[in-house]
Amino acid sequence: MRRPFLFSVLQVSLSTIDLNKKRVVVLTMKGFTCYMCMARGKTLSVVFKSNFQHQGMLLPPDLNELIPGNHPVRVVNEVLEKIDISQLIRQYKPGGTSSYHPRLLLKILVYAYINNIYSSRKIEEAVCQNIYYMWLSGMSTPDHNTINRFRGQRLQKTLQPIFTQVVVLLCEEGLLSIKDLYTDGTKIEANANRYTFVWGKAIKTNKEKMKQQLNELWQYAQTVAASELEDTTPPDFDKIDKEKVTQTIEKINAVLKDKQVDKKMKQKLNYAKNKWPDALDKYEKQEEIMGSERNSYSKTDEDATFMRMKEDHMKNGQLKPAYNVQISTNNQYIASYSIHQNTTDTNTLIPHLQQHIKSFKVKPNNITADAGYGSEQNYQWLEGKQITGYVKYNNFDRQQNSKIKQQKPYSTDKLEYNAEKDIYYCPVGKPMKNIGDKTSITKGGYTQIHTLYKSRKCEGCPLRKDCHQGETHRVISVSHNLNRLKQKAEKRLTSKRGIAKRKQRCFDTEPVFANIKHNHNFKRFMLRGLDKVGIEMGLLALAHNLRKKIA
Repeated sequence: MRRPFLFSVLQVSLSTIDLNKKRVVVLTMKGFTCYMCMARGKTLSVVFKSNFQHQGMLLPPDLNELIPGNHPVRVVNEVLEKIDISQLIRQYKPGGTSSYHPRLLLKILVYAYINNIYSSRKIEEAVCQNIYYMWLSGMSTPDHNTINRFRGQRLQKTLQPIFTQVVVLLCEEGLLSIKDLYTDGTKIEANANRYTFVWGKAIKTNKEKMKQQLNELWQYAQTVAASELEDTTPPDFDKIDKEKVTQTIEKINAVLKDKQVDKKMKQKLNYAKNKWPDALDKYEKQEEIMGSERNSYSKTDEDATFMRMKEDHMKNGQLKPAYNVQISTNNQYIASYSIHQNTTDTNTLIPHLQQHIKSFKVKPNNITADAGYGSEQNYQWLEGKQITGYVKYNNFDRQQNSKIKQQKPYSTDKLEYNAEKDIYYCPVGKPMKNIGDKTSITKGGYTQIHTLYKSRKCEGCPLRKDCHQGETHRVISVSHNLNRLKQKAEKRLTSKRGIAKRKQRCFDTEPVFANIKHNHNFKRFMLRGLDKVGIEMGLLALAHNLRKKIA
C-alpha cells in the first residue's frame, strides 16, 4: 500500500483479492468496507485514485489548519486586530437584536477589496463559500444588506481614523514615511448616468434669453400703452428671479388688458407667465446644488462633476461624471487620500494637505508634485507652512528645453527688469513704466495682484510685429510675487535633490493608480455621494497598503 494506515483503537481486518486480474486490498472496519486498487507490475489499463465524496469524517475539520501560515488573510486579521475601533463601536445604539461585530465586518470588507470583490452580494457569496472568508468571519454569514449598510453608513466618519492608524503601524515598521510625500491625482468615474446632466453654462444662457425676451416684452408694452407706463420705471433685468419675473409679467398683462396685442407677443407673454417662474425656481435649486466651484453635476449623483477622462474609447472627448481622487504616497504606500469635485488639480493641494496634517497631527517636511499644482496660491501656502515644495509650474519643462525656450524671444519673462526703478525694458531697450496694479480673485478665493507696465512708443519699431500684436502700445501684466515664488521653485527643482525627487515621483505615485485601476480593475465607484465615495476610496487605500505589505 502507498499510504500506511494506523488504527490503534478500532478493529480492522485487511485482505487481498484478485479482481479482473488486478490486486485489490479489502479493508473492513466494523461493517465499513473499502476497496483499494494496488498497482501490480506493468499494466496498460488506467488507474484512478479513490473517490471518498460521500464518506463521513471521523473528526470535524479545523479551518485554521487549512489556511497557510503566510496567507494574506492572516496579515489582514493581524493588522486589523491591533487598531482601535472605539469610534466605530460608538456608531451602534443599545437595544434591539444583536449585531455583527464591526471589527469582523471591517476585516471582511478589507479582505474583499484586496481580492477585487467590490459588490456586497459577491462578498456575501464569498463569506458562505470561501474558506478564507469563513475563517475570517468565524463562520458568521452576514448578508449583503448588512455589509452594504455597514460600508455606507457606519464607516462614513470612522474609516479615515482607521486608515490613519494602519498607516502609523506601517510607519513604525519602517515601510513608509508620512513626512516625505509624493502627490498626484486621477479621475475615477462615478456610479451615475452619463447622459443625465446639468450644465452651469446652460443655466446662464437660459437666464440671459429670459432677460432679453422680458426686456422685449416690456418695450413692446411701452409702445402699445405708453401712457399707462408713463410713471412706471422699467425694472432692472440685470438679475432676475421668480418674484421679479412674476411682478413684471403681471404689470405687462395689466397694461395690455383690453388692448389689441400682436399674436406672437401674446403667445410669448403667456409662455413666460406659465413657464418662467417654475423654470427660475428650478434653476435656483440647481445652482445651489452646483455651488460656486463647479459648472456641472449629474442628476443621478448630484455630488459628481462631469470631467474629461483618459479612458475615451470613442475618441470624441466625451465628459463623464467622476470624482477627482488625490493621494500622497511614499515608497508606493498610500499615506493619505482625499476626494474632490474639482475638474483640475490646482485647487485640491491645500485641502488635501490640510486633511493629512489633521489626521497625523504633523506636517510633512517636503512634497513633490507635477505642474498641475503649480499656482501662486499653492506656493504661498507651502511657504507659509514652511513645507519644502518640489512642485513644477506650468511652463517649467518648456523652459528646460533650449529649443522651445527660444521660440518666443520677446515674451514677458525674457524682458529685462530693473527692480530699483521698477521698470521693464522692451526688446529694443526702451523703458516700460509702471501704470498701476490690478487685482483678480481665483476660484480658490486667492487674491492675485498684477502690476501693469506700458511702453511709450511702439510706432515705427522694427520689432513691432514680433513683439506684440496689439493695436496700441504694448502693455504687460506681471505678478512679482509669483515670479519670486517661481524662481525659488526652479532653484529647488533643478538641484540634485530636486532632480531625484522628480524622478522618484514618476515611479512612486503613478504606479499606485495603475495598480488600482488596471491590475485590480477598479475604474468606477460602486457607491454614490461624496461621503460614500470617500469610504470606498478609503477601503481601496487600505487594501492597497495591506496588499503591498503582504507582497
